[in-house]
Amino acid sequence: MNKYLLLVVLSGFLFSCKGKRPSLADSNSKVDIQDFIEFFQPVKLPYSLADSLLMRKDRDSSVISYRICTQFVPDTVFTKHFGKATNPKITALGKVSVPKNETYLFIKASTAAKKILYIVCFDKQGKFSVAKPLIISDSDPLTTDFAVMDTKYTHSITHQRKTQDGQVFYKKDAFVYNDAGLFTLILTESNQGSPKGISIINPIDTLSRKHKFTGDYSQDKRNFISIRDGKDPSRFVFFVHFEKDEGDCKGELKGVAKFVTANMARYNGNYGDPCVIEFTFGEAGVSMKELEGCGNHRDIKCFFEGYFDKRKELKSKPAKKGK
Repeated sequence: MNKYLLLVVLSGFLFSCKGKRPSLADSNSKVDIQDFIEFFQPVKLPYSLADSLLMRKDRDSSVISYRICTQFVPDTVFTKHFGKATNPKITALGKVSVPKNETYLFIKASTAAKKILYIVCFDKQGKFSVAKPLIISDSDPLTTDFAVMDTKYTHSITHQRKTQDGQVFYKKDAFVYNDAGLFTLILTESNQGSPKGISIINPIDTLSRKHKFTGDYSQDKRNFISIRDGKDPSRFVFFVHFEKDEGDCKGELKGVAKFVTANMARYNGNYGDPCVIEFTFGEAGVSMKELEGCGNHRDIKCFFEGYFDKRKELKSKPAKKGK
């Protein structure tokens, strides 16, 4: 009887040990790719991620050492957004495995200044294939971002913007993993069309404009570039909107560009987005040129290009003093 009791106790002990996840927070731990992938808990589809998740406190049991993570996920995935001198905190969010095929990992990387949710894909041999940001932290209270992976393993990213008068505009991009080991854009939906008579909302209009190149540049009311101060003099925030072919071909993009010379700056899209745009400033305006494909942000038959004159900034008149 005692022998059987001992077997039951030992079996229970072994089962509990097997079901417990090992800690990957210690950078000195020795793990292989199977340990790394199994550390992520499976999630049920459809699986949703919202930008509010970026602000939640991370569970200690889900934290992964940056050194361990970058053994399996190239550090360039993170250095592109956080820089080479910063090691963000890595948190495992969840995992989706396609039977006899690829595995998707959802990862949160964060510092005090920036927080990003990534999707990372490993092929059926367990080799890293591709990664891209799903949601990047945004201090704008009028915007909301969320991502969803559906039951067909298609993931979509939706960006919503609420205007001061209560209108809600959105853009949704859907992606699938292809045989070439890349995420392919298969669908774009938006209600951000700008029929004549409907004003275009400039999401960065109220930001500061102290740099000599900041301001508003335009061809007309529906084709313009707004440039505002960045976090330092080497960068600036921009918002571009254009409409060509009587409104049949539109493009819109908000981002951060960095100066590469005294009067030339360049925007590079986030990981997985090949978009590259060059801005060249002159005495009276700015030229914009699309260097690499920005198809995620425009219609197929038009490009981010052209010359835009700088508008004169309207200064409010001082209030008259009473007699």
